[in-house]
Amino acid sequence: MPRGLIWVFSGANFVIGMGAFLVIGALGPLARDLSLTPSQAGWVLTTYALAYAPLSPLLVSATGGIGRRRVMVFGMGLFALAALASALAPTPGWLFAARVLAAAGAGMTTPVIAAVAAGLAAPEQRGKVLSLVFLGLTIAQVLGVPAGSWIAYTYGWRAAFGLVAALAVAFTAVMWMRVPAGLTFQPVRLRDLSSVLVNGPLMLAITFTAVFLGAIYIPFTYLAPLLEGRMGLSRDGVTAALVVCGLGAVAGNLVGGWVADRLGPLRTILALACLQVAIMPILSLLPLPLGLAMGLFFVWNACGYGFTAGQQMRLVSLAGPQAPVALALNAACIYVGAAIGSVIGGLVVADPGLWALGLAGGACALVAVGWIIASGKVSPVDRPPART
Repeated sequence: MPRGLIWVFSGANFVIGMGAFLVIGALGPLARDLSLTPSQAGWVLTTYALAYAPLSPLLVSATGGIGRRRVMVFGMGLFALAALASALAPTPGWLFAARVLAAAGAGMTTPVIAAVAAGLAAPEQRGKVLSLVFLGLTIAQVLGVPAGSWIAYTYGWRAAFGLVAALAVAFTAVMWMRVPAGLTFQPVRLRDLSSVLVNGPLMLAITFTAVFLGAIYIPFTYLAPLLEGRMGLSRDGVTAALVVCGLGAVAGNLVGGWVADRLGPLRTILALACLQVAIMPILSLLPLPLGLAMGLFFVWNACGYGFTAGQQMRLVSLAGPQAPVALALNAACIYVGAAIGSVIGGLVVADPGLWALGLAGGACALVAVGWIIASGKVSPVDRPPART
């Protein structure tokens, strides 16, 4: 692993995470500016997610024979162009099209980063390395999404996308300069995608990501309206709550990788799914005292994002040489989950209302528990790597 490369990858994921999810904190200003309802504005995230799901595995497979640095840099540059187009969008249709372009760029970058990091890491360090690489996505929850929310409320949502565009351009240049040329991994092709898609046990393991995150995104997509409507919070309160959510996500990401290295990925993931069943229904009790609510947001996100490293460790073990395709499909499932959650959340917000988001999320988390139990029976990879 070349020195500093982990942090280059983590920084790139930070920019992608901020660009993907700042809509959550900017939903109010965006909806008002474009004359959309909160439910309609939620489709800005849903469109991104629905585009990412098919584009990421297809693009990763189609570019499997191209140098890894070139693919990552091209994907990051495309993401920068899409962020700029989002900032300049005159209509909702233009914005939705820009989000599709952003999904294509991110879908080429993040899975290739994960595959390269996993390939360069020693087996006993793989969980730790992947958690550090994906720390950027979780730090985006701490700094990027709240910063985007604050900028959107203060200067407008277009300024928030403009900041993402500038950061993406910077990291496009950094990756070109710092990622070594000529990284050699077994190339993947579209036929590898086909073989993974028909592998039932492997697909059961991969799609757990969509089910688990789908449950979480039922309330998370509409967190800003939930905080405004049920807690009476405004710009600063919403931003503070998003910061707390992000801190929980970072803590969960780091601890989750450490635990998965020691206890095994399957046990770690199952425990986190069970915790979500218990935690999310409490969101339906809002309003709560502010300190108690902030503690709830921290624990909820820590348990949510703690699964990332363990899930990817498990897929690398199960997929073998086809790990890049499996990781691309896993990344796609992140956004499938976000899309499912945002759609279900929109239906819940419409009727019965904001108060029911936590109950709906908890019910879907129960489905995730059953899903990982079933996957564990057919693919029981749960041994920590042998230490040397």
